[in-house]
Amino acid sequence: MSDDIPFDRKFPVPSGRLDEVTPLVRRIVAPNPSPFTFTGTCSYIVGRGQVAILDPGPDDPAHVAALLDAVRGETVTHIVVTHTHRDHSPAAAALKAATGAVTVGEGPHRPARPLHIGEINALDASGDMDFLPDIALAEGEALTGPGWTLEAIATPGHTANHLAFALPENDLLFSGDHVMAWATTIVAPPDGAMGDYVRSLKKLAARSEPLYLPGHGGPVRDAPAFVRDYLDHRRAREAAILRGLERNTTIPDLVRGIYIGLDPRLVGAASLTVLAHLEDMVGKGLVTTEGPPAIDGAFVLVR
Repeated sequence: MSDDIPFDRKFPVPSGRLDEVTPLVRRIVAPNPSPFTFTGTCSYIVGRGQVAILDPGPDDPAHVAALLDAVRGETVTHIVVTHTHRDHSPAAAALKAATGAVTVGEGPHRPARPLHIGEINALDASGDMDFLPDIALAEGEALTGPGWTLEAIATPGHTANHLAFALPENDLLFSGDHVMAWATTIVAPPDGAMGDYVRSLKKLAARSEPLYLPGHGGPVRDAPAFVRDYLDHRRAREAAILRGLERNTTIPDLVRGIYIGLDPRLVGAASLTVLAHLEDMVGKGLVTTEGPPAIDGAFVLVR
């Protein structure tokens, strides 16, 4: 199914090494590889002299030390967070303590929708509940420093508080986990919502930046076309679920029929992504279920 997207999984960048991506942007990869984080979280240093650190990463002393060493002799003015998953934001606390910089994000971690009666959020452990930004940014608001600007673009979907950031001086965009070159993005209720995610993709598809720097893996090149491929993929996934519902009614059966050859470690994430699609399709009147859509529910096509 994901063969319709021209992924680039070549990213031979070791953790802890400082790389110059552009004259305004440096990158250090955190030592937290996994099936969900690829080779690790990409933390970016924006600017020279007076800088912002974007996506400080996990609470890992070695990674924090590498970032502080990289900005030795410079002033860190802002610590910017695209979203509050534990692989992106927890190091903000240590960096703030060491530098005195202000933290910036959309807001605290929260679900994309209220929990249903009796529902337990299985994703609580992945959320950084401690992060509360000193500065909360909304759509179109910006941070500035000498020679650089970070414009906030609200991109909910992967999380409710996800932001992307445009860097107009380099005509590029920091896409967080919303768009990545190496894989599709997990959208998992109740933290994420498929309708929000697709609307955010359409917002990015209408922008012109040719280059994205994501939260994991290498750059996304020819980005507007890549985002359109992401959108096509989501439409194809929805169509596959609708076809699957001709034979099956449960999420485990749908996942087995759609995700052929899936890494067993990703079955849970795939199941939640299917649930996200089904929530969206129930909202659009394409599918029905008894009560609120649930991971253990039964789903039926609306004829």
